[in-house]
Amino acid sequence: MLDRLKTILSNNRSKFAPFGHDPEVEIDGKKIPLRIMRNPRAKQLSMRVDAVKREIRITIPAHAPTNAALEFVRIKKEWIGARLDTAPDAAPIAPGSTLAVQGEAHLVCWHQDWPRQVMCLDGELRLGGPELMVRARILRWLKSEARRIFTDEITHYCGIAGEQPLRLQLNDPRSRWGSCSSRGTIALSWRLIMAPSFVRRSVIAHEVAHMRHMNHSPQFYAWLDSIYEGDRKAADRWLKMHGTGLQTVGR
Repeated sequence: MLDRLKTILSNNRSKFAPFGHDPEVEIDGKKIPLRIMRNPRAKQLSMRVDAVKREIRITIPAHAPTNAALEFVRIKKEWIGARLDTAPDAAPIAPGSTLAVQGEAHLVCWHQDWPRQVMCLDGELRLGGPELMVRARILRWLKSEARRIFTDEITHYCGIAGEQPLRLQLNDPRSRWGSCSSRGTIALSWRLIMAPSFVRRSVIAHEVAHMRHMNHSPQFYAWLDSIYEGDRKAADRWLKMHGTGLQTVGR
């Protein structure tokens, strides 16, 4: 396979149509968008299949022909189809739907005469107001809870690690749950508020540990294990098994 791709890359590029818009490819009878990104630092093709958004993302060297990406997808069609099939169904937020808050299932309950502010009571998320605003209000509440709880836990782990409390940035990335910058900011996916607490705390402790070791060396993991009280490997396994499901909520 690699030899065939190298041949494509080395052929006269004038044979190929100029790169313009992202094409679509047919996988198991369905049209799947193919996002092609050129990276001047890339030395070879790399591919990521987003099972939630149902699209294929390929990074190619800056001067590689588009046909190389198309051939790569053609060769990997069977694998791509299997990966797309692993995506759980979309999980809309609406009256009667269920979503997790800190790992516990909660039923979304709506009545137009109830207060508009979300109340979390007895395994339910209750709210009123216009029904069309249920999704937006639930999402705002989840993000508000995430900011409150994440901030407290960042402060907690920074205290254990002997670090100054870090600034929190909430976002919604697709490829990672958290990151830490050398400028003292931790970025976390708000979707972690839906995961069990031991999973969320593992991610936060992981990013705090990066303040001392900006790598994933044995020293980093030894330091992480000294500040995180739980089983980080179990947390990693949970995210690997259920993380895609978290990504579907509200989409």
